[in-house]
Amino acid sequence: MMKNEISQIDENSIIDTVPKSNAERFLSAFNNIDYTIKTRYNMNRSTGFSEAVRRAVAFNFIIRKYEDDLISFGRLRNAIVHDNGDVIIAEPHLEVVEKIEKIERLLTTPPNALEVVARRDVLSVHCAKSMREVIKLIASSSYSNIPVFNDDNEIIGIANGQKILDSFGKYLLAGGKAEVFLDGVKIEDMLSKIEKSNYYAFANKEITVEQALSLFHKNSKLLAILITTNGGAKEKPLGIMTGSDVLRMNQILENY
Repeated sequence: MMKNEISQIDENSIIDTVPKSNAERFLSAFNNIDYTIKTRYNMNRSTGFSEAVRRAVAFNFIIRKYEDDLISFGRLRNAIVHDNGDVIIAEPHLEVVEKIEKIERLLTTPPNALEVVARRDVLSVHCAKSMREVIKLIASSSYSNIPVFNDDNEIIGIANGQKILDSFGKYLLAGGKAEVFLDGVKIEDMLSKIEKSNYYAFANKEITVEQALSLFHKNSKLLAILITTNGGAKEKPLGIMTGSDVLRMNQILENY
């Protein structure tokens, strides 16, 4: 072969096919988790891993769920490498490596809630509709949480089947007539009397499954999360998640 016929090899095209050891895979995942936690929650890089995990538990569902595992991984990391952090002196089991890599994926590339959980066909109702119309809509659609919007296309609340039933019952107990409630009361009237308990929330389109679960975990009264482009009440709903989606969210994270 002539010298000028020798092709040049692009260094970027060379693929490293040497498989990583269990220890190398573990340390790579551990370092990514350590970096993610400390940068996401504005912690000093010198903060110990276990302390960082314990502090982040209040903010992150995944860290809260795997807190004990992460603390154990911190101790295991110190057993795997020599004091200077450069020399590997032990190999973790494959099951341990796969578990820490799973947690790494959940923290660094979490699944997007709008893509994998939220219902996209968001049914809504105008605030001037009567209770009869809203109840019929809930019954015919099988959706128990329907966003209510006003003349400015702003979401002002959620028409929830259970809350409507409670309001109807209290109305009857107070001596009110069913027909008056059904035809004379508007959904906006009922919403104005609901205790301000933050029973719904807004989130932007980037919300992750973990973040959605954290919202439901922190607020036991939360019925629904409405997803809009920027998380604003005056934006068109792109998707909706309800308490009934929590089990599915957990399953998604478990199998991620």
